[in-house]
Amino acid sequence: MDNKKLVETVAANMGRSTEDVDKLLEALAGVLRTRCGELDCVYVPGFGTFEPKKRNERVMINPSTGKRMLVPPKIALGFKVSRILKSKLKSSKGGADS
Repeated sequence: MDNKKLVETVAANMGRSTEDVDKLLEALAGVLRTRCGELDCVYVPGFGTFEPKKRNERVMINPSTGKRMLVPPKIALGFKVSRILKSKLKSSKGGADS
């Protein structure tokens, strides 16, 4: 699902305009960027937790050329699904198979 389809689906489910939902999602992304950039976890109730993980710089060797390269440090964003969402996904999956 691309961003446009996500915005349209959420807008239809909430009974809101696509502009409102687009602003909401942009605000959420901004909060995630800011807080996770500071290595803080962001918990969204009923959805899950976004956890930043700092990756240290390292030396990488290109397998085709054998040349060494320095990979700079970066922050990777992980996601842990909440128990509520996980149970809802499992129950909906079980209902679809039956």
